[in-house]
Amino acid sequence: MRVGIFALAITMTLAGSANAEPLAGPTRVFEPGDLFSLEWAADPQMRPDGGAVAYVRASYDVMTDAPRRSIWLVNPATGQQSPLIAGVAGNGSPRWSPDGRRLAYVSTSEEGRPQLFVRWMDSGASARVTSLPDAPGSIAWSPDGRYLAFTLFEPDEGLALGKPLSKPEGAKWAEPLTIIDQMTYRADGAGYLKPGYNHIWVVAADGGAPRQLTFGAFDEGGQLSWGADSRSIVFSSSRDKDWKREPQESDIFSVDVASGTVSQLTHRKGPDIEAVVSPDGKSIAYTGFDDHFRGYENQRLYVMNRDGSNVRMLTGSFDRSVQGPQWAGDSRSVYVAYVDHGVTKVARVDLGGKIDTVASGLAGGHLDRPYSGGEFSVARNGLIAATVGDAQSPQELAIGGKGELRRVTRLNDDLFLGKTLARVEALPVSSSFDKRAIDAWIVTPPNFDPNKKYPLILEIHGGPFASYGPLWSDDDQLYAAAGYVVVYCNPRGSTSYGDEFANQIDRAYPGHDYDDLMSVVDTAIAKDFVDANNLFVTGGSGGGVLSSWIIGNTDRFKAAAVQKPVINWSSFVLTSDNPGFFYRYWFSSPPWEDPEAYWKRSPLSLVGKVKTPALVIVGDEDYRTPVSESEQYYEALQIRGVPTALVKVPGASHDSIAARPSQSAAKTLAILAWFDKYRTDKPASASSH
Repeated sequence: MRVGIFALAITMTLAGSANAEPLAGPTRVFEPGDLFSLEWAADPQMRPDGGAVAYVRASYDVMTDAPRRSIWLVNPATGQQSPLIAGVAGNGSPRWSPDGRRLAYVSTSEEGRPQLFVRWMDSGASARVTSLPDAPGSIAWSPDGRYLAFTLFEPDEGLALGKPLSKPEGAKWAEPLTIIDQMTYRADGAGYLKPGYNHIWVVAADGGAPRQLTFGAFDEGGQLSWGADSRSIVFSSSRDKDWKREPQESDIFSVDVASGTVSQLTHRKGPDIEAVVSPDGKSIAYTGFDDHFRGYENQRLYVMNRDGSNVRMLTGSFDRSVQGPQWAGDSRSVYVAYVDHGVTKVARVDLGGKIDTVASGLAGGHLDRPYSGGEFSVARNGLIAATVGDAQSPQELAIGGKGELRRVTRLNDDLFLGKTLARVEALPVSSSFDKRAIDAWIVTPPNFDPNKKYPLILEIHGGPFASYGPLWSDDDQLYAAAGYVVVYCNPRGSTSYGDEFANQIDRAYPGHDYDDLMSVVDTAIAKDFVDANNLFVTGGSGGGVLSSWIIGNTDRFKAAAVQKPVINWSSFVLTSDNPGFFYRYWFSSPPWEDPEAYWKRSPLSLVGKVKTPALVIVGDEDYRTPVSESEQYYEALQIRGVPTALVKVPGASHDSIAARPSQSAAKTLAILAWFDKYRTDKPASASSH
């Protein structure tokens, strides 16, 4: 449901905090309150025969300030769609039975806990088939349609030290001790981890008692794939003795459904994941790479015999990372997604390694910033369903084949009707360091006038091994609507340009990516409409690192907004949620063995040079770049007398800092207010934000 007047009211309330004038009528640009009205498509699932698509439609609930998800059905021939599973906020993970007559899904419709349901499509009846203590994941139908496999967290007692005192009846004592003995003891978005492991379970598709298949002090996660005879399940896990200290290590295993016997199918140093059994049951496709302990490796597509023999790499000569393998119906080729120059595409790879791109323009995963992404599924006849988007629209559902995708949803047309959105265009850039071509994009305000001068925001992506593309961005639209030109780019280290380009920053980050970013700014300034005296910079995560690095190296920016940064690499490695990865893959040794290597790459080492007013922003439940990183930077700037303020987003993790629209809007408004504070052209009115 559209929120209309509610969105307008919220916009006016938020705008009031920036001393804006009351709106005289309907807005003609994208406003903060419009975040509540956005809708997007996710998790498209083709019926095996290609006759229907189930997908998740997501929107925001203005009363709960959180997403609502429902499952919709689309006819590929006509584009007609209808709601299938709705009524509660938590609906998702639609998965078709092999014959297409049933749909499994996860819902919180009963008791508020995520449970597994099955819907009989002919009758429209649904039945709950599990009563689980936790949310099921990785749902997969057996080929004979009799069973559903899923993963489930199984609690463990954990380490106990001493016997606690007996509490008198009715006494109100303090909480018991928390005892931690694991290297990875917390995770961003999940908080402090409970002792236990994820294991594989099966349940009859028409209901019954779930049965646990795998056991032990190991995690099984990611994709599950049944053998063609419905007698075994292939999965990825790490079962080495010291697996908890090897974050990149995993292999492909198979478990016999009847006996629970587990067999290991791959044996190499590096991750083997996303295993999928071919329809004829003879082969397994999977992705992975040989681990060289570098910051980045292209993920390759492999195929092996069902018993693990005759391993073949199919994309060895393809200098892009691939993911999400799905077999063609005839078992002669595999579909994968890859990102090229920021654009996500789908390719079909035959068993000889020939690669044909069959779809392009996928989008998905983020609304706040223009990260590359997208999801797809393929029917037996080769028909593809995918999420697609562009700079003018969040991800929609599209269907097609033979290289063309036809958009079948227009979820935001009514919201954007009558509004003028910011335009996004390619900005060719050559790096001042080595003349490399750097992909960049420039965002111009609604009702842009090339004869005027506009302040500029450089917005930097995180990762750093990630990429931006010409895609929708809440933040960029709001910055532009407030009268700023925005530039963003994929500096060296970004993915989607191949192995060599990404590893330009291996053990050298931050480094010459700084030169790339400055070259983007200089190229934008060369446009006559950019005011070189009013430059601003922001970015989150890796973009926060580079924002703070930039203002430690130059005073050319009037102000900065440093979001969820790493400031001190030594403290980050020892407090982040994945310490076993960062010290080994981003450095050559732990901090105490080579403190100078950590210090010379830490933005904190440059804080003595900073003169730029810097706003520091972080979620107060961020366990990826912990709050202490932002607090260090804020206090260092305070000690130096540099204008600064610290903004904490309540309840937000690293990845969820923009998940709630009220907080996303407030964060963007805070950044704009900070930048406006230091603009020298002083806009006549701040009514647009």
